[in-house]
Amino acid sequence: MKKAILYMLLFVSNVMLADVMLPAIFSDHMVLQQNEDVKFWGWASPNEVVKISPSWTNEVYEITTSSHVKWELNVKTPKAGSGYTITISGNNKIIINDVLIGEVWLCSGQSNMEMTASWGIENGDEEVAKANHNTIRFFRVEKSTSDYPQDHIIGKWEICTSETMKNNSAVAYFFATQLQEHIKSTPVGLIISSWGGTPAEVWMPKTSFENDKIISEAASKLQPQDWGPTKPAKAFNAMIAPLVGYNLAGALWYQGESNVGSLVYDKTLTALITSWRDLWQDNFPFYVVQIAPYDDGHKHFGGVIIRDAQRKVANRLEHTEMVVISDISPIDDIHPKNKKTVGQRLANMALKKHYKVINTLVEYPELEQVTFNKEVAVVYFKNADGLTIKDKTSLFEIAGEDNVFYLANTRLKDKTIIVYSTNVKQPRKVRFAWGNALQSNVFNSAGLPASSFTTEKK
Repeated sequence: MKKAILYMLLFVSNVMLADVMLPAIFSDHMVLQQNEDVKFWGWASPNEVVKISPSWTNEVYEITTSSHVKWELNVKTPKAGSGYTITISGNNKIIINDVLIGEVWLCSGQSNMEMTASWGIENGDEEVAKANHNTIRFFRVEKSTSDYPQDHIIGKWEICTSETMKNNSAVAYFFATQLQEHIKSTPVGLIISSWGGTPAEVWMPKTSFENDKIISEAASKLQPQDWGPTKPAKAFNAMIAPLVGYNLAGALWYQGESNVGSLVYDKTLTALITSWRDLWQDNFPFYVVQIAPYDDGHKHFGGVIIRDAQRKVANRLEHTEMVVISDISPIDDIHPKNKKTVGQRLANMALKKHYKVINTLVEYPELEQVTFNKEVAVVYFKNADGLTIKDKTSLFEIAGEDNVFYLANTRLKDKTIIVYSTNVKQPRKVRFAWGNALQSNVFNSAGLPASSFTTEKK
């Protein structure tokens, strides 16, 4: 009996090794990036010939599996379209049905990216009722952790319907619908890999910490929590690493609340962005949602320091942009319900910066420089057409060499704001909306708010 069982196990394992296998990301209803050499990969027996036959071409792509049983093959995709099938054959045959060609975005972060319509969003019932879009697809990665980078991922592609939309990222959904308003007849694939309450460190590869003592020390101070991982790379290994190589248009990132208290978040976020781009070997667009002002009941500057770090990273890194949402987020809710505007602002950034199909003002008034002229400071902004200060309340503060800040008077002049105070004879530092719960009141003609900032060295 023992021998029979052993032979049966050997037979089953051999059959499994003989079959061509694919990661879950290659499955029915998938979206592939258009006009690219997209990478397919999977597993088969050593020296097994694997063929890929897409229905959009007569070409057959072929490769022989290595002795390590893994294979990789690049396939040329056409422009946006739908209704395709892909046949992968070796010792067995796999047919992937209902394949779309379009734009694929990776959407990651913590609870505000994860937040669905079922959590309760603004006008949720109305949005769910009309959320039937055959050319928008979700691939929601199930929450998982690992000590080592994984090959397999848990998830499946779903067609956007009222039922599936209400259980997927609301921000990602509204991003996709806004894209389709301007790039017509283009499918959008949304890979959603997010986990509420997670710090950025869990989404970074181990190598990021091996190469940087500062962010490694910051990561070592993270405390365990009940709702998710805090150890470096734990979510990356299980929820990002298996996706590496799947061709993307870009990435959306909505996170930061769980790093409040960090003084080196700019270095952490920079390392995350560069590590993902290095792994994909693609300097793809990376768009950040600045966390919203929030009153946590404690007197500290942890939240605004994170917002300023996000501003700095977006300003420094190429193809990296940030959207500011302080005007649409009540300070008593860490999960703002207006997810539609957030998604639309992200999409507008992509439409202008990446797709180049709109040319309207979509950027927030961004600090350009501050000059000091005797008793005044002059704050210069980019994207400052129609610059205005709403309600005329000043959120500017200035300080001299003593680093003591005083609330300042302001005077608007074209695209600059002149800042001064009788308490500071020779200003040397300026800060704006510098508080965890302070909402910006400086806007441009697009109705977009300026970010909080400080010229102090942080």
